Amino acid sequence: MLAKHVREARLWSRLSDLAAIGATPKGGVCRLALTPEDGAARVMLAGWAKARGFSVSEDAIGNLYVRREGSDPSLPPVMTGSHLDTQPTGGRFDGVYGVLAGFEVLEALDDAGVQTRRAVEVVGWMNEEGARFQPGCMGSGVFCRGHAARRYARRRR
Repeated sequence: MLAKHVREARLWSRLSDLAAIGATPKGGVCRLALTPEDGAARVMLAGWAKARGFSVSEDAIGNLYVRREGSDPSLPPVMTGSHLDTQPTGGRFDGVYGVLAGFEVLEALDDAGVQTRRAVEVVGWMNEEGARFQPGCMGSGVFCRGHAARRYARRRR
């Protein structure tokens, strides 16, 4: 059974590790998109993923993908995730919980020796909160609506 391979302590430790990046005096987190703090969180997640043998990639808008391969590469992946960026006075778990809970599923599948037909991917959307760059939901919007990434790149100049 997969549930016995979910490690609450591992998930809590990772949540705490990421909450330290951009920690605020009142116990929250300020990790705005494309800041050094956001970069550090992305590097940390990528490091955990690579240590497990998962692939890590980034698309043109900066969405971060962690992938556990399935047995049939012709099938589209099953995806889950959220975002690593926060509001300036964000909570410790907003967004990041969705990313790390998905990552915990990848690890539990691996630990249980489960082979899925489809790849399973966890995504960290870029600039989901929109606190630094407008519009919000930039990364997921590009992914879901098929917008060209260059549309937003022009706005940042």
